[in-house]
Amino acid sequence: MSFIDEILAGFRSEPDRTVLEVLASEERPAESYRGRELLHAIAVLAARLQAAGQPARVGVLAANTPEWVVADLSLLSLGVSEVPVPLAFSAAQARSLLEHTELCLVDAEGERRLMQWWPQGNPVVRRVLRVDMAELLACSRPPPLPQTRTGEWIAKIIHTSGTTSAPKGVMIRSGGLESLLTSLRRVIPPGTHSRSLSLVPLSLLIEQVSALYLALLAGGTTVFLPRGKPLLGEAGGVPKAMMPFLPIARPSCLTLTPSMVAALLSFCQGMEGLERTELCRGLFGRPEAPFLTCGGAPTPPEMLRALAAFGLDVYEGYGLSENSSVVALNTPGHNKPGTVGRPLEHVEVKLAPDGELLIRGRSLFAGYTTRDPSSCRLDDKGWLSTGDIAEIDAEGFISIRGRKKNVIITAHGRNVSPEWVEARYQGVSGIERAVVFGDGLEALHGFFLVDPGVSPAHVAPQLEAFGREHLSEVERVEVLHIYPATPEMYQRLFTLTGRPRRDAIWAFLQQSQDEQQNQDRQQSRDEAVHINP
Repeated sequence: MSFIDEILAGFRSEPDRTVLEVLASEERPAESYRGRELLHAIAVLAARLQAAGQPARVGVLAANTPEWVVADLSLLSLGVSEVPVPLAFSAAQARSLLEHTELCLVDAEGERRLMQWWPQGNPVVRRVLRVDMAELLACSRPPPLPQTRTGEWIAKIIHTSGTTSAPKGVMIRSGGLESLLTSLRRVIPPGTHSRSLSLVPLSLLIEQVSALYLALLAGGTTVFLPRGKPLLGEAGGVPKAMMPFLPIARPSCLTLTPSMVAALLSFCQGMEGLERTELCRGLFGRPEAPFLTCGGAPTPPEMLRALAAFGLDVYEGYGLSENSSVVALNTPGHNKPGTVGRPLEHVEVKLAPDGELLIRGRSLFAGYTTRDPSSCRLDDKGWLSTGDIAEIDAEGFISIRGRKKNVIITAHGRNVSPEWVEARYQGVSGIERAVVFGDGLEALHGFFLVDPGVSPAHVAPQLEAFGREHLSEVERVEVLHIYPATPEMYQRLFTLTGRPRRDAIWAFLQQSQDEQQNQDRQQSRDEAVHINP
């Protein structure tokens, strides 16, 4: 039985089980939907898609809402290729994903976004179909659900960054998703996904897998933030804004970004002395900690160990879109902070002579929709070059040292993996993000985002002391660029998953330096005029 068949069968066998919840806001009450209601809505939408000629490729532009879920499950049940589009994309980025679709499903937020991108009329999407839960459920006699597609097809086309501003489309096979979900269900403890809280856009495949599919397959509930609340990676979606919703949602599992891990640690440090049970009640609204995983970017091992000392184990993993998301994951009983865990059972791994991680398995993608120099290479034996430099220990735990393309070669000919250095600096109190530069330079430069409540003048000596104590001269940042962490900074300079846009950050630093030099020259001229009238 395919995973979509299993999800639909779960709705039929437990029709009154709550499968989706939307938290309340000041403007709207909480929402909840049962299995029978999801079946009803999926049947109505699937029939409309069939009446529209069952297009081969359909875009989904929606917030994390029940409408997104109904759109997704309807397309999966019909065997239609789905193209999820992030609401945070620019018009040009959205166009690169949508221009080859035949139809786009939107919720209210998606409809607004289309108008913002193309206020004079949509030049890209041929047809737009609005999805609204209240309207779908108002249909009194839903048609029977169509027979789900058998065999393998391209289930998703997922965006990933390329060398240009236009994202690459990664073609995900339905069989690849099946293999991935089967392996994850075998290593994640039973009961983990009884209440899964979604904080990251569902346009990301890892969020679909971890927050939605695993919960629905386990007979659990997926919980969404109140409608209209920004998610992590969107404008205004900062960790501090997420924290009040955790105890309301009472999650049994949660996938975190590194910045969210830092926010949890900050909360724990502010509540030091509380018993673990009370700490968990304050954080998560329940006496036990949820199953916490993190990924998307390196998380400092010191941060993970500090949280473990509070009784909160966070299991770091590693993945990439080209493998349908997860490659490796730490799990209870098999957890080594500082590593990304051992590979899932269907994934083989090995190292190339230069240390690059190679992977092979049933969840690998079917190719890209466009050509790009940054594309991962697949050899004739099925090994995918990930582009990541790694180490594998005797027990099979993988440590990611950095991106091959990001290795810094200083003016002195020394090699530095910036991701490892950045993860160490992000363990310094008050530092939210660190990005290191130094290619061809005499000294390493560090771009640091600090908690807005922390003074740059206060944190600079801490960074300098940390470098002297914990890093070699080659790895130590000598030139500090410190800025407050704002939603605008994250949106402009980081991807949805929290990865730094290195070229954009370096250009920002160069522009800031030029502006400062112009101000200094102007001030010198003004002072000269004042001295010599």
